[in-house]
Amino acid sequence: MRLFRPAVLSTVVALVGGLVVGAAAEGADSKVVSYRGYEVTVPASWPVVDLEKDPTACVRLDRAAVYLGSSTAQADCPAHLVGRSEGLVLAPLTAPARSTDGQLEVAVEGAGVLATAYYVPGADQVARKVLGTGRVTSKAKAAAVPVPRKVQATPSIIATRDIGGPAFDICDAPSQDTMDKWGAPNTPFHAIGIYISGGLRACGQANLKPEWITEQDAHGWQFLLVDVGLQAPCSGLKAKMSTVAVTALAQGRAAAAAAVVAAQELGFAQRSPIYSDIEHYPSDPVCKASVLSYLSGWTQELNSRGYLGGAYVSASSGGADLSSAYTSTAYTRPDNLWFAHWGNKPDLTSRFIPATSWANHQRVHQTAGNVSATYNGVTLKIDENVMDLSAPPAAVTGFAATGRNGSALLRWTLPPATTVGGVIVRRNTGTVPPALPTSGTAVYAGPSATTASATGLVGGTSYTFRTWAINNLGKYSPGADKFMAGTTSTAAASASSIMYTGAVTLSSQVKRVDTGAGLAGVPVTLYSKAINASKWTAVATVTSSAAGAVSSVQKPAVSTYYMWIYNGTTDVLGSGSATVTVAVRPAMSGYLPATLKLGATALLYGYLNPPHAGSTAYLQRKSGTKWVAVTTGKLTANGKFAFNIKPTARGSYIYRVVWFADADHQGTQTPSKALTVS
Repeated sequence: MRLFRPAVLSTVVALVGGLVVGAAAEGADSKVVSYRGYEVTVPASWPVVDLEKDPTACVRLDRAAVYLGSSTAQADCPAHLVGRSEGLVLAPLTAPARSTDGQLEVAVEGAGVLATAYYVPGADQVARKVLGTGRVTSKAKAAAVPVPRKVQATPSIIATRDIGGPAFDICDAPSQDTMDKWGAPNTPFHAIGIYISGGLRACGQANLKPEWITEQDAHGWQFLLVDVGLQAPCSGLKAKMSTVAVTALAQGRAAAAAAVVAAQELGFAQRSPIYSDIEHYPSDPVCKASVLSYLSGWTQELNSRGYLGGAYVSASSGGADLSSAYTSTAYTRPDNLWFAHWGNKPDLTSRFIPATSWANHQRVHQTAGNVSATYNGVTLKIDENVMDLSAPPAAVTGFAATGRNGSALLRWTLPPATTVGGVIVRRNTGTVPPALPTSGTAVYAGPSATTASATGLVGGTSYTFRTWAINNLGKYSPGADKFMAGTTSTAAASASSIMYTGAVTLSSQVKRVDTGAGLAGVPVTLYSKAINASKWTAVATVTSSAAGAVSSVQKPAVSTYYMWIYNGTTDVLGSGSATVTVAVRPAMSGYLPATLKLGATALLYGYLNPPHAGSTAYLQRKSGTKWVAVTTGKLTANGKFAFNIKPTARGSYIYRVVWFADADHQGTQTPSKALTVS
């Protein structure tokens, strides 16, 4: 637990340099502050600090005040501050306005001023009211909003790598001159704790810019990144997490997402731990559940983005609560634990935290707070720490995939200079990869392979795969992702039934399911299978048109199933169409004289092609609207049938011969034949 007695804030109440402070027209409870020709009305109780006159004054966002100007000199701040009050910072317009929860910014181009109103997150009424009173006077000099600083395209700095030994943390990032004088070998410290984000971050951080991070990294410094966000609901701070566990978890996720943005803007890459600062609280069951849920969401979100989730806690409250749930499946424990236990020996231990928990190079112990330390003639108020940390392995590279119909071949390159103990691959349907190594559907989990086959993939579905490498310490790399677009293949036939020796056109169209676009120039194969067969055979491979269309003309000898298959390619999964059936019916001819004398015999004969020797042909006569059986006969070797017809009465008769379907062919019949008996 941290204890502080900060110095009293100095107050400026007269004409100082180029600023004027006077009574406001609204009354004695407010006053007007003018900076570079920009006037704003603030509460009369807010002291005014001129940073140009007092460049080492600490810009404290935990106190109500007005700060004028900016300074990169070494600020005289306590080592650690947490909390947020209401106040205002008026500074030269050197960066675009950017508002966050706890801070509203307005770029006043007419005066060349950046106005920043800070407040307790979720309570911005006073901040908006103060900014609403601002006006530009005739004394102002305009300045355009600067072009936004380009965010480093690919953040490259890992905050902490494999490191042990002393570190210090400090509320306000020191000046470059201080960092130079405190650099090795002048001090025992190897890392510095800096507050990069969070609505309760209480120091102004004038020096904390990407250039500052890059400079310190070049001089060998490593970094403990801290976010000061919502606090335990039973704490004494104003901005608190929810007592509803599911809401607290969502709040932790949101805080982590914002912290990653802040870290990346400063240049910090994946594999960097970011610590959520949870100040001491008097724990009770509801409060404990909120903290554990918040830190679960925090860690899950950071892990899903390739960062490590850390927690900075008091050993006796957050440390004890996290330790009690270390093996619980109801919560996700932080990857690293940074605990404050002052006065304890600097050996990474605390009676509140079992030695077996966070024992895999996952600890930072804050051993003393708000200590004045002097090195090379420069004194800072710092918190002292000792570390034992290791970084997770780098992500696999070259993650590639080749689609098949119903499967995909995945391949990757393991990270160099790393003892890889295993690889995990998991998948989700759609475009969002599995967030964690326990999410989604398992594809592969085993030794340090460089390929895996994903099977059981459903046609017409897109998938996103994520692969993690695990080093010999059991630490997981950031995930490497691969999206594979699903496809659909249709199948259609120009006719569902054709005569033997006839032709049918089979067609298909192959489309991506994510865009709906046809796949142009890809090979699509037509497969066929006789309806009484067990094996599919490729009968044609056709290159698709610009719209993804293909077609093929076939002359099946027997009734046949057809199916189109697209086998996939790089980053695109294959698909198979539904089957279509083309029935083949034999050709059947019939011959019968048109007239016959009573008492004479007529011959009805014809042929079935293909012959089907020995099968039965059925002679039928029409009676009203029905056909009635007359007799049957067997087909000869050449498929001929013949029936003698001898009607017993004069009149008109209609006959036909029918052949019923077998395993190969559809049933067929002769045309109806009319016979007149006179």
